[in-house]
This record gives sequence, C-alpha cells and structure tokens, in this order.
Amino acid sequence: MSAPSPAHPFLDGQPKALFIGGRWQATDAVFETRNPANGQVLATVARGTAREVDAAVTAARTAFEDGAWPRFSPADRQRLLLRLADLLERDAEDFARIDTLEMGSPIRHTRGSVALLVDLLRYYAGMARGIEGLTAQPSDPDMFACTLREPVGVCGAIIPWNGPLWASVLKLGPVLATGCTLVLKPAEDASLAPLMLARLAEEAGVPPGVFNVVTGFGAEAGAALAAHPGIDKLAFTGSDTTGRAIAAAAGANLKKLSLELGGKSPNIIFADADLDAAARTAVIAAFANSGQVCSAGTRLFVEQAVHREFAERVARIAQTLRIGDGMDPDTDLGPLVSARQLARVCGHMDDARTAGATAISGGTRLDGAGYDQGFFFPPTVLVDARDDMRAVREEIFGPILATLPFTTEDEVVTRANATPFGLGAGVWTRDVGRAHRLGRRLRAGSVWVNCYNAIDPAMPSGGMKASGYGREYGRAHLDEHLETKSLWISSR
Repeated sequence: MSAPSPAHPFLDGQPKALFIGGRWQATDAVFETRNPANGQVLATVARGTAREVDAAVTAARTAFEDGAWPRFSPADRQRLLLRLADLLERDAEDFARIDTLEMGSPIRHTRGSVALLVDLLRYYAGMARGIEGLTAQPSDPDMFACTLREPVGVCGAIIPWNGPLWASVLKLGPVLATGCTLVLKPAEDASLAPLMLARLAEEAGVPPGVFNVVTGFGAEAGAALAAHPGIDKLAFTGSDTTGRAIAAAAGANLKKLSLELGGKSPNIIFADADLDAAARTAVIAAFANSGQVCSAGTRLFVEQAVHREFAERVARIAQTLRIGDGMDPDTDLGPLVSARQLARVCGHMDDARTAGATAISGGTRLDGAGYDQGFFFPPTVLVDARDDMRAVREEIFGPILATLPFTTEDEVVTRANATPFGLGAGVWTRDVGRAHRLGRRLRAGSVWVNCYNAIDPAMPSGGMKASGYGREYGRAHLDEHLETKSLWISSR
C-alpha cells in the first residue's frame, strides 16, 4: 500500500541544475521526475541538449589536460576516493531514500546497495595504487623496453534508471582511480541520485571538470554524448536496441566502447538440488527490484520430474511478498519505474496469456486503494510456457517468470544458450561434475552455481553476445580506462 513520502533534503522545490566544470548550470527547458509509487512530482530537472554536452566534454578535456588533476599522484587519487567513500557512508540514508523515492526500489534494498557502493569505492581506492606496466627483455642488449599504463582520457557514461546511484558510482570509481575524467548522462526517469553524487564529489575535493553530470533525454543529450568526437571512451548500460545505435554512433569516430545490454538469463534447477534454497533464490533472482534487473533469472528451467511441484513452490513464495511504496520498511517489491514500463509489462503478460501460458501467481496489474496512482504489477509465475513465446524470448524488465521443464543436461544447455543474450546464468545441483560442466558450457558472462547474482568488487561482470562487451568490477574494469604505451630507450 502507498504511504506518504517523507520530506527529503534534496527535494527543496528548486529546479535541479546540470553540473559542468565544477559549476551548477540551469537550462531554459526542464522536465519532471515522479515518484512511481504515487505519481507525485518529486522535482523538475534541467533538460540538457547537445550544447550542454559539448560544454561538459570541453570542461572534462580541460580538466584532463590542464590544472590540478593531471598532477594527482596515485596516492592522491586513493585519498580522494576514500574521502568520497566516507562521505557516501555519512549520507547513506539520504541516498537510499532518494533512490527509493525516484525509482521505487524498497528502502531495505537501496540501503543495502549504498553500503555495497561504499565498499566498491574503497576497492577502487586501493586499485588506484596498483596500476602497473611490464618490463620486457628485447633481443637487442642495448635496448630497454617497458610498458606504461596511462589514462584513456575523457570518458562518457550513459546509465539506466533501474539503479541510478549504483550505476553512477560504478562508472565514476574507475575514472577517478585511473586519472580519467567523466561526463555522466543519467536516465531521465532517475536523475536525482547522480546529481546528489556530484554534490558529494564536489565536497570530497574532486577538481572542477573531472566529474560532470548532464541530465536530459536520450535522443538529445544521450545521442550527443555517444557521437561526440571529444569522448575517448564511452560506457553504456541499457537495452540492446539502444546499445546498437550507440555502437554505431561511437564507431563513427572510433572511440573505445563498453556495453552492458541486459539479458534473458536462464536459471536451471536439477532435481538433485536443494529445492528449498533454489526456490527461495529463484524468487529473488526473478523479482528483486520488481524484475528491473539486467541479469534477472526470468527463464526458470526445471527438471521434468519436479517441474510442476517446484513452479508451485516458487509461486507460493512469490505470493507472500509484500507489494507497496518502497519507503515502507516492510515492502518487499515496489512499483515499476513508470507508466510506460507498466504498459510494457502488461503487454507482455497479455501476449503470454494469448500464446497459451498460465499465471499461477500474479498476472494482472494491481489496483485499489494504495495502488491506483502508482505503477504496481505483482510477481507472476507462468506455467505452460514455451521457448518460442515472446515473454520467454524478450527481456521484459518486469516481474514475470516463465517456468520451463527439461529432461536432459544436453537439452537444457542447448535451450538455455538459444538466446541472443548472454549476461548471467544459474545452475542448481549437488553434482560437482555437472556444476563444472555447465559452468563451462553456458554462454554467459557470469555463471552462478547454487546461488544467483553473487557480486564482489574484485570479480568482473559483463555480457556475451547481445548482452554487450567489456567488463565492470575488478582489475578488468580499470583496464577499460587505461591505454598501454610501449616505451623504448636505447643505451647506444
């Protein structure tokens, strides 16, 4: 049920400006951002265009080449990241609340996310002092040769709405650790946390122009950033359709590019698994953040012998989840982010039903007191689904889980891999040999055995196939922001 949203210090009634070159800048055009639990306007936000993107890229280039930032040593960058982590920890509750208010995720979820992001910044702080080249041994004894790792330059990042603070920190951390600069374009549905992070970066002492935030619409600010010739490296997280357009724009000037483009991840349950643990985790894998997670395990393959029993077990657990305003600490699932996303989920549900699938939990938009003004859809478990159904093939980004029976290991591997996506995959079994086999055979950037969506700052994450390329987290993430230079010195 919806509850009144409490006051927030960032929601002071003033329009939210862009952050460019260390200055807050207003625009003539603005747009509204709303609370998806009740439809209420939270704030008006500056609507940046190609002009503001160009100004931000110019500021980022100036900061990268001149001023204080190029003179920051690895130890300086480490201290800066540690200060930023401390400030984020200090303001953790405000950040958790703004993410919940703007995109609906339950406050328990956003509080936990902020704690993980503090840890992530401290990880990057340590990595700032671990950037190393190599010394080679040329055949010529009078020649010294080594490699240098240098910052790639001005980075751009276009992030989605389903985890605005998470995505912002994930893009900013390696930029600060390596000595790059950043122009960040948040999603129009979730701009407030990135702007709050810019204020925190300013307080931490990030030099002007090192971190810039340009809010606005994808067709205006996002497209301009993707095509801008002054960007050396671009990161995008979002749909594969938009990712293809961004790759085409980036290719025109050959900027480095990393893409994380979502998926339709399989979660495979063998009959020998711990079925209680598998069922509980399957619910979280599919329905966390109301299904608005790129790696959500929304194709649940279950061995035929236990399929129907397991599907009903998952449905019973799903029906116990409390749905409502994310600010209620008892809420398990909040609303979808927007009316547009709700319509998309409802359309997929209608298609699945028409194609012959049956919902044994959920299946219909929630209405009535506390729900009418928001965008609520219950956790939905489908049986009688088939691999060729649209709801099974396409990423829905909503709380719809299709259960699919299988009989053999080879069969399920073939079917699990029969998707254009390859972001994540889960396997549940007590057979160690099978765990190793499927871990190798499944075409996904991450494979979780007897768990799902495990994450750690030290472990790289990313996709295969249409789920994108490049890696985030771990040393691989820093490598995305570094160039390798060969240095030769003759002693003759």
